[in-house]
Amino acid sequence: MKANADTVELLAPAGTPEKLEIAVHYGADAVYLAGRDFSLRNFSGNFSLPEMQAARHFTRQNGVRMYVAVNIFSRNGEAQAIADYLTALQSVEPDALIVADPAIFMQARRLLPHVPLHVSTQANTTNTGTARFWRDLGAARVNAARELTLEEIRQMAAESGIAVETFAHGAMCIAYSGRCLLSGYMKKRGSNRGMCCQPCRFHYTVMEQTRPGRYFPIAEDPRGAYLFNSRDLCMIEHLPRMIEAGVCSLKIEGRMKSIHYLAGVVKVYREALDAWLHDPSDYRVQDRWITELSAISHRGYCTGFYFGDPDQTSANLDDRIAPGYRFVGKAIRRHPDGGTLVQVKNKFFAGEAVDVLSPHGPTRRDRVERIVDGYGKPQSLAQPGSTVIVDLATPLERLDLIRCPAGLPAGRTP
Repeated sequence: MKANADTVELLAPAGTPEKLEIAVHYGADAVYLAGRDFSLRNFSGNFSLPEMQAARHFTRQNGVRMYVAVNIFSRNGEAQAIADYLTALQSVEPDALIVADPAIFMQARRLLPHVPLHVSTQANTTNTGTARFWRDLGAARVNAARELTLEEIRQMAAESGIAVETFAHGAMCIAYSGRCLLSGYMKKRGSNRGMCCQPCRFHYTVMEQTRPGRYFPIAEDPRGAYLFNSRDLCMIEHLPRMIEAGVCSLKIEGRMKSIHYLAGVVKVYREALDAWLHDPSDYRVQDRWITELSAISHRGYCTGFYFGDPDQTSANLDDRIAPGYRFVGKAIRRHPDGGTLVQVKNKFFAGEAVDVLSPHGPTRRDRVERIVDGYGKPQSLAQPGSTVIVDLATPLERLDLIRCPAGLPAGRTP
């Protein structure tokens, strides 16, 4: 079922209530989140049932769709607990459930018959026939397997009769549709049980049997080698091709990522999608979009499997690419006595040059004029975990994010 370009949604992760607020504020059309159990990101914080109910109220107020992930592969002993959980979700009334396990799919059909079901990428839907299978069972949408090319997705969207969602940005997995056993073997934490410790990102070396304790790098890298470390997906330059292929939802990976990551990525893709919808014939990738995505910690960007280019799926042997910024604070609200209350994430100094990220417009350069603590006393620096009053040359707005450019000494503004 080929999507209408005017209805393409931007789907963002919401690992916690704080991240939900950021995703909505920075422009997501829809968010996906999960309860404390039965999803593939059990360590992302997630939502209690009351928090999920509050999230549903919040998303409705803001005209944003909310999808709940219940996408583990279940075991026999969990059938009743999952049924109880699905029954509890009746009070939440999500816009859709994201599932992978056929047993959970059928439970959800029975217990939540009016809630649409989206088939997770974990179900590895790799062909049109499988997409039709899910359609005939009553699914409303499938997330196409990440192993597919854009041409294969185009055919699926055109011929399957079901909406097709794909990932546009975020971390890639080294296993087939995420079905990895490394975490279970090495740390007793099942990848498909929501507890992956990402051993594919670990540093590895070689030790020769007769020389115990002597470690040799596999590649010319003093830190070790990254045998499996995939690069991150970034399709910002190819958004029109994804839309033209019939993709109905552009999904961003990252329920465990920071609010800085979330704000920056959602903002960029929101601007790009809006630019395309406004005038497809004049769509141009803006330099500042690339700059913003480069400011976020990542493992090097690639286009994954979309274009069948093997160079795009080669491992990143250098681990993370450090961002050019230090994320330091989130604006909470304007203070009645002047300035803005800021929740401090990392240390920053009075007089320090900062950049301010807002939902609209380019990131702006500014300077910390003043820091005041909760007792009204001026401070030379703000410590992580505190809430302080901050004056910048230009006033901050609620949920603006503050970061310090790397390489600039405190008190210097270029």
